[in-house]
Amino acid sequence: MTSSELALKIRKHALEMTHLGQSSHVASILSMADILAVLYGQVLEKRPKEPKWPKRDRFILSKGHAGAGVYAALAETGYFPPEDLKNYYSNGSKFSGHISHIGIPGVELSTGSLGHGLSVGAGMAFAARLDSKKHRHFVLMSDGECDEGSNWEAILFASHHKLSNLIAIIDYNKIQSLDTVGKTLNLEPFVDKWRAFGWNTTEVDGHDHEALVQGLEIDPVKNIQPSCIIAHTTKGKGVSFMENSVLWHYRSPQGEEYENAMNELNQS
Repeated sequence: MTSSELALKIRKHALEMTHLGQSSHVASILSMADILAVLYGQVLEKRPKEPKWPKRDRFILSKGHAGAGVYAALAETGYFPPEDLKNYYSNGSKFSGHISHIGIPGVELSTGSLGHGLSVGAGMAFAARLDSKKHRHFVLMSDGECDEGSNWEAILFASHHKLSNLIAIIDYNKIQSLDTVGKTLNLEPFVDKWRAFGWNTTEVDGHDHEALVQGLEIDPVKNIQPSCIIAHTTKGKGVSFMENSVLWHYRSPQGEEYENAMNELNQS
């Protein structure tokens, strides 16, 4: 399966899961689907049948509200059967709305409260460095959660300790819960801020798989700094009426909206 095929499958699963579970955050999942597809399809060192393999790369979804996308990526890359996803967000299901590691192979950390993922990732990267381990730590963050001061403490910590085995990825779709990022709390000049904090920082089109692969293939031995990939994305990518719309941060796809959205994905 190519990463493009995987991205489409993630989008379809996300649409169906949020539809069946009557849950939110479908647009947040659609914006990061290509990033997940490249990570799970080409970049991460992993063994789906041996999810606790010691040499695996670690992946943390800091924007935990988009957990359905990671569940879909894991299912389609062999961690568990895709049909399990139909239980998402139902009573008693292990597939909670915010991502959970409990009982789900391949999930490293439960997240939900924004601003925690990078701090944990930095701690894991520091511990691996102390133990002379060579695996990498990828943390996928939302742009809105960069409002959180805890992230900037982690950014300082990682730079100070030269954690070259830590890679932050920003899903920069420029919309957060109730408005645009620019109107809520402007992050610009965003790239300059990361660089000023001592990170090796690059900007990519977050829907260009080749550009993502080039940006994410980080060698922690050759690098001397932590890395940040600022991925410019479109909220709701792949479904025309969801794209760049604040409405679909919380709205659940039902009725004709669900049917029209799935038809668009089936034709893409």
